Amino acid sequence: MIYFDNAATSLIRPPEVAEAVFYAINHFGNAGRSFYDATMVSSRAVYKTREAIASLVGLDNPLQVAFTSSATESLNLVIRSLIKPEDAVITTVTDHNSTLRPLYLSGCQLDFISCDDQGNLLLDSLDQLLRPNTRFMVANHGSNVTGNINDVKTLYQWCQAHHLTLVLDAAQTMGSIEVKADMADIICFTGHKSLMGPQGTGGIIVKEDRTFEVVKTGGAGTDSFERFQNQHVPDVFECGTQNSHGLHGLLKGVEYILRQGIDQINERESRLVSRFYQGIRDLDQVTLYGDFTRPRLPVVSLTVEGMDSADLALMLWEDYQIATRAGAHCAPLIHQHFKTRAQGMVRFSFSSFNTEEEIDRGIEALRRISN
Repeated sequence: MIYFDNAATSLIRPPEVAEAVFYAINHFGNAGRSFYDATMVSSRAVYKTREAIASLVGLDNPLQVAFTSSATESLNLVIRSLIKPEDAVITTVTDHNSTLRPLYLSGCQLDFISCDDQGNLLLDSLDQLLRPNTRFMVANHGSNVTGNINDVKTLYQWCQAHHLTLVLDAAQTMGSIEVKADMADIICFTGHKSLMGPQGTGGIIVKEDRTFEVVKTGGAGTDSFERFQNQHVPDVFECGTQNSHGLHGLLKGVEYILRQGIDQINERESRLVSRFYQGIRDLDQVTLYGDFTRPRLPVVSLTVEGMDSADLALMLWEDYQIATRAGAHCAPLIHQHFKTRAQGMVRFSFSSFNTEEEIDRGIEALRRISN
C-alpha cells in the first residue's frame, strides 16, 4: 500500500510510538492519584508530554498545555467555554466543521473571511467584518483541503489591535511546520497527524493564564473538596482519567520531531509535494486546488474531469493500492467556494515517511486514469 492520507491520520510512525503505548498499557496506573510506582510513572509521562509540547511551541510553562482527545474536542471545549450568543465571531471559509459546527451551535453572530480563486484568505476585508460586539476570531493555520498556510502573523496582529482573542486550529500544521505559542492566544492541536502520536490524543495551548467557563466537570485529582471545577488550565479541561497510554505514545512522536527538527521535516515534505505537483500540473483533465507558488502543507486536492471523487479514490485504491481521501473533507464552505460540492475532491497528503518512488507511482496512476 502507498499511504497518501496523512492529513487524516499518520499511519507510518516512528516505531517507538507504538512501543511506548504497549509499555504504558502494561505498566501505567492512574496518573496523579497516588504514590506507588505504576501511578508515578504514569504521572511523569503525562508531565513529560506537557514539557515536550511546550518545548516544541516555545512555551515557558508546561501547565499551560491541557490534553484532550483530539483537535475536535479542543475546539469544542474552547468555543463552548468562551463564546456567548451575544458575541460576534470571525472565522474563515477554509475552516473545518470542527470549528464551524461548535460556532453555529453557540448561537453567536458569524462573519467569514473569504478567499480568492486559489484559496488564499482575503485579508483586506478584515476591517469590514469588525462589529462592536466582535470578541473572537477562530481560524485554521492551514487548510486541510487546499494545503494553503494562512498568514497567521497578520491575523494575530489585527486581532491584537482590535482586542480580539485569536483561537488557532493547528490540527494540520503542528509537527509539519513551525507553530509557536505566541502565534495566537489559544492553539488547538491533535496528536495523531503530523505529531506522529496515537489517535485519541490532542490538546489546548493557552499562551497566558485566563479563566474559562467550566463545560466539562468531574474528578481532576486536585481541589476535591471544592464544589466546582478549577477554571484554569489544565484542570478546567482535564477532568477524569487521562489517556496516559496515548500520551506516552505522543511523547515519543514529539521527541522524534524535536530530534529531527521541524525545518528538516518540512523541507522533506515540501520536496515531495513539489515533485507531485510538477508531475501532474500539465494533465489536461486534472484540476488542482490551492496556491502552489507559496510555501504550503504537503496536501494536494484535485478533481479529474467527468469523475466523481469517490470513483477516483476507489480506482486509485483498487488498481494501484494508493490510499487517498475523497469527498468534502469536513470543510463544506471551501468546497462551495470552488463549486465542488457535488463532485468532491480527492486529497493526496504526504508525510516525511513517504518516498520519491511512491510519489512517482502516484503521478503515473493519475496520468493513466486521466488519459
